Amino acid sequence: MCRSAIHFATLAFFLIISSSVTADVVVLTLDNFDKEVGKDRGALVEFYAPWCGHCKKLAPIFDLLGTNVKKTKSVFVGKVDCDENKELCTKYGVHGYPSIKWFPKGSLEAKSYGGSRTAEAFAEYINNEAGTNVKIGGLVSHVVALNSDNFNEIVMDKTKDVLVEFYATWCAHCQSLAPIYESLATAYKNERDVVIANVDGDRFKDLGERYDIQGYPTMKFFPKDNKAGEDYQGDRDLDSLVTFINEKCGTSRDAHGQLTSDAGIVEVLDNLVKEFMGADGDEKKAVFAKIQEEAGNLHGSFARYGKIYIKAAQSCMAKGADYARNEIQRLERMLSQSISSLKADEFIVKKNVLSAFA
Repeated sequence: MCRSAIHFATLAFFLIISSSVTADVVVLTLDNFDKEVGKDRGALVEFYAPWCGHCKKLAPIFDLLGTNVKKTKSVFVGKVDCDENKELCTKYGVHGYPSIKWFPKGSLEAKSYGGSRTAEAFAEYINNEAGTNVKIGGLVSHVVALNSDNFNEIVMDKTKDVLVEFYATWCAHCQSLAPIYESLATAYKNERDVVIANVDGDRFKDLGERYDIQGYPTMKFFPKDNKAGEDYQGDRDLDSLVTFINEKCGTSRDAHGQLTSDAGIVEVLDNLVKEFMGADGDEKKAVFAKIQEEAGNLHGSFARYGKIYIKAAQSCMAKGADYARNEIQRLERMLSQSISSLKADEFIVKKNVLSAFA
């Protein structure tokens, strides 16, 4: 990545990548906790709350730890959302967030971790407890580094919505923004039409002059339909930036990168589904034809969602009224397992669409 050593060091030190459903950090719930923990692997588990600032700061460190721990088969790193799994967190005496607990191989008896909250300290603790040799490797950035050569290719692409930060390595405000910006990029890493990028204004002065950048950091948004760009004037906290991207790009993600209950929902199709579910016989077929017609008018991501509506309607007609409910339950079981973030996105969208049929 083309960024200065100073800026990268600052990013590595402060990085706050929002937690997401990954194969490296196992998402634990009341349903799967006893199936994963206390078996043939030791486990270091974070009990967290999604609104907790300290938890957000710990998230990238735990993600980095999980990436490095997965190389050994005798230990895994997990996390429990205590807002969603209150009973589980109460069971293990969680009174504050984040709480880190160690579960030895073959045991559901937790030992509280009280050491430093760095990836290196966690790795050392795991090595001492489990006899492993976990070592911490490097960080992966999801921010696209722009320069004079690739700027037009990436930013002017009319199939992409692009947010660009112009920064300087010596700028204290830029250094403070760096981890938040990385968190934003991580949250949208699975969105094919959204790019979170930055430009080192000191190195690529021509780009700063091109957009009359007067100070750092300056953020400009380049939507698909306006490549002249528009200034971002909002607050520089993660929640504000996530809200901005969702509103401008039509996405539905939270600060952790997880899809919300609105993801995949197309209002006009949802209204037709209500009509479809209340109809019978030929009337049902007629409404289905309307669903097909409206879905055919959709573009981009919405075209993909339209296909899910059509398939769900077809399955409901073929398999009966219980199809949607049974399929939602199956998807929830899949989501409770350790799966990739891309698979999780796919299942969440299907589950959201099917909720209209259930």
